Amino acid sequence: MSSPATAAPPPANLKRIVAASLIGTTIEWYDFFLYGSAAALVFNKLFFPGSDPLVGTLLSFLTYAVGFAARPIGALVFGHYGDRLGRKKLLVLSLLMMGGATFAIGLLPTHATVGTAAPVLLTVLRLVQGFALGGEWGGAVLLVSEHGDARRRGFWASWPQTGAPAGQLLATGVLSALTALLSDAAFTSWGWRVPFLLSGVLVLVGLWVRLSVDESPVFKAALARAETRRAEGSAVEKLPLVAVLKYHWRDVLIAMGARMAENISYYVITAFVLVYATSHTGLSQQIALNAVLIASALHFAVIPAWGALSDRIGRRPVYLLGAVGVAVWAFPFFALVDSSRFGPLLLAVSVGLVFHGAMYAPQAAFFAEMFATRMRYSGASIGAQFASVAAGAPAPLIATALLADYDSPTPIALYVIAAALLTLLAVGVARETRNRDLDAVDGTAVDGTTVDGTTTAGAVRKTGTAEGGASSAVPS
Repeated sequence: MSSPATAAPPPANLKRIVAASLIGTTIEWYDFFLYGSAAALVFNKLFFPGSDPLVGTLLSFLTYAVGFAARPIGALVFGHYGDRLGRKKLLVLSLLMMGGATFAIGLLPTHATVGTAAPVLLTVLRLVQGFALGGEWGGAVLLVSEHGDARRRGFWASWPQTGAPAGQLLATGVLSALTALLSDAAFTSWGWRVPFLLSGVLVLVGLWVRLSVDESPVFKAALARAETRRAEGSAVEKLPLVAVLKYHWRDVLIAMGARMAENISYYVITAFVLVYATSHTGLSQQIALNAVLIASALHFAVIPAWGALSDRIGRRPVYLLGAVGVAVWAFPFFALVDSSRFGPLLLAVSVGLVFHGAMYAPQAAFFAEMFATRMRYSGASIGAQFASVAAGAPAPLIATALLADYDSPTPIALYVIAAALLTLLAVGVARETRNRDLDAVDGTAVDGTTVDGTTTAGAVRKTGTAEGGASSAVPS
């Protein structure tokens, strides 16, 4: 029988927690993806005029990549305080920062008005977006993972992951509607600002929902144990980052490797495809946006299904299936886009996102189950966000540069396949975590150092058990 601290909350309460995480992540990803779409469509003209069109796009994607550079810093800061103060407070802060930066982008003057100050201001606000998103993901998925039980954790924790396609769907939908209703001149002049300013309204809704949920019971129980040990004078708490690097360095590397194919394939399929379809195959912006829009709806639907499957057969098999899928689909993807027709383009993006969902859905529970409670926010965030610098950040930039140099999709497909091989290696050496009790992943090592980052005298060993009966003093 579950203890009061770890008992799963009533279904209505759990659903409210899932809804709060989903709404928050949807708004955060809407803000983040909106920038990516705008970078592909208009920022090259508004903030980098006078350049060759493809060079302008490269410069635009460079500011897009800057946001990823700030995500590891956000992961460190939000992870530290999230493990010290709790998940909920930091999630509220991340939402405010992201929404505020996005709203401000909608008010920015362009290069024609203030000259070089325009791209500088754009870059600064993109840094704020990246910093906020670096702290958002870990807290959102942990809040759900730590409220639910192990039997359906993959399913419930996958719902915050649907915030990515939901945000993509919302951002692409708004842009698609504006490009359909407005002339190219009107959209370039003022229409592009509307979806950024809309973020202010969405943030107010997200805050109202997010402030209504409770802190994670697993975190509260771990915090109480740590405070009791400190009060007894028998423990000195380590910094979460120090504890993660000492006990979970292997898990951090696995998480980083697992993200390579997931992150790179996603930005090639959803962001770079807008450039490729319009500049290389001659399709209109409207057709490319519509394909991503419809495929994102399918992506949203399949993620919970993949999460539920990971509860039945394990996180690793589902994740490996997705990595193999994006590798196999890389060449057919570009062959279909090259047809210059909407149907094949839609099929290319849809199948690619279905395979991506097989990696993205179990990722939340998989990463949460790797780390001890008092360093879980730091560990999951660091593993996920440091990988984004090497994966998602340069993906559209590298793909665009490869297209400019070779005028062929073949190097880009090979790039995606190489990323998939790295992910297959990382997930292949990982341990299955499906049956791990998150509250039990808080044990004590034989040297007297607890997994939650405190050092005690005369410690007694207590371990969490992973699937298959394997256990260790410091779960990994």
